[in-house]
Amino acid sequence: MNIVGIAACTAGIAHTYIAREKIMTSASNRGHNVSIETQGLAGTQDQLTAEEINNADIVIIAADIKVNGRDRFEGKKIVEVPTNIAVKSPNKIIEKLEELSK
Repeated sequence: MNIVGIAACTAGIAHTYIAREKIMTSASNRGHNVSIETQGLAGTQDQLTAEEINNADIVIIAADIKVNGRDRFEGKKIVEVPTNIAVKSPNKIIEKLEELSK
């Protein structure tokens, strides 16, 4: 499965990057391709390409704030969770994505 997404917390520091890492590790461990961009104090990093979005089976938005560029995911299945859930339960999130992509 191809997964893309955005991670963004209110401060744009710790939880943003921890959530990104946890989701990417969990998805990779289950054999999925995953790309997650971050939005925070440092601006947008690891910005998703049009090709990555086009090839995505599902989108995960792990955010505590409004994220920029949601319109890029029009027509895609989107799952939204707070960053603390992504940090605490990344495997459950990936399982949910797997269910929804069937």
